[in-house]
Amino acid sequence: MYPNILRHPGPTPIPKKVQLAMNKDMISHRTEEFVRLYQETTNRVKPIFGTEQDILLLPSGGTAALEAAAVNTVSPGDEVVVITVGAFGNYFVSICEKNGFKVHKLEKSWGEACTEEDLIQFLKPLSNIKAVFATYNETSTGILNPIEKLANVVRTHTDALFIVDGVSCLGGAPAEMDQWGIDILVTGSQKAMMLPPGLALLSVSERAWKVIEERNTPSYYLDLLSYREWASKGMTPNTPAISLIFGLSAACDLIDEEDGFAQTVARHELMKNMVRESMKALSIGLLTSDEYASPTITAICAPEGIELSPFISHVKEKYHLDFAGGLGHLQGKIFRFGHMGYCFPSDILQAVSLIEAGLQDFSYSFEPGSGILAAQKVFLSAQSK
Repeated sequence: MYPNILRHPGPTPIPKKVQLAMNKDMISHRTEEFVRLYQETTNRVKPIFGTEQDILLLPSGGTAALEAAAVNTVSPGDEVVVITVGAFGNYFVSICEKNGFKVHKLEKSWGEACTEEDLIQFLKPLSNIKAVFATYNETSTGILNPIEKLANVVRTHTDALFIVDGVSCLGGAPAEMDQWGIDILVTGSQKAMMLPPGLALLSVSERAWKVIEERNTPSYYLDLLSYREWASKGMTPNTPAISLIFGLSAACDLIDEEDGFAQTVARHELMKNMVRESMKALSIGLLTSDEYASPTITAICAPEGIELSPFISHVKEKYHLDFAGGLGHLQGKIFRFGHMGYCFPSDILQAVSLIEAGLQDFSYSFEPGSGILAAQKVFLSAQSK
């Protein structure tokens, strides 16, 4: 039986060290042992967020943390801006509308980023905006929004909080929450953090805490003030995902072993470039421009003359290479190549070689080995620096 080669944008492969850590004997979440685990692990995650603020852990998917960020800071009837460049930006729209916020939707075509000029122009006629919501990395399109620049626009032109979904890139992309001026930053366990689904991580600025204290959310399970209170004691208000926190500690070990988080970010950037150059060499289109391309996922257009759904199924069944298809109106038009977390340049070379094998099976016209050679050149160039 061949192993499945999971190249999805999440869930992603789990390192053996993380698996073993999650197999540790269970402990109670009301013990000194757990307090040490919680405090040490959350402190180690701070560089990934680029913050000195506490990291809060919710036993949930990332979507629950996104909703927590919204309901703790905004009241029904308040006006908000939601920047959406794809399916997961629309998640924020749904969360806000469901909670009775008045939503101003800044929508870009799927495959385009929101620029600082886009946001400046959109904000000009608006006033009394309580929060601006944005997706750092849009999983459905492979776009990395220029969050640092967008944060500066929000700070300069509004008094709003800036709340960011970093679910599909934190752990693989640079983030400087404090320096950039992000008020709430959220991620999930199952992507670049190298864990199974079920743990959400978020951090809150001092500015946002003041708003939250005044807001007095009606939510019980998602009350961030409760999480802050318990975090001060090294605990969580409800039963946490203890095994996943053991795994998170092991994931931090792996980042340390890679010579720090800066090197982890550099690896993701390298893999992005390897994938993109290999597809260009095979004359296969890419949905996004190089300027705003994600370091954790690449959206690849259907090769000319090939029906995408049978192709994806074929490479999975014959070569055990598992990609994600497109979402929404991009279904059947793109496939999504995840290269985040426990993924390395050798994995990219393996995947590209199997894509080439599949292309030959579908009689696609190309020079065999050209994609692999292009990826190798990117890799070897990086090694020589």
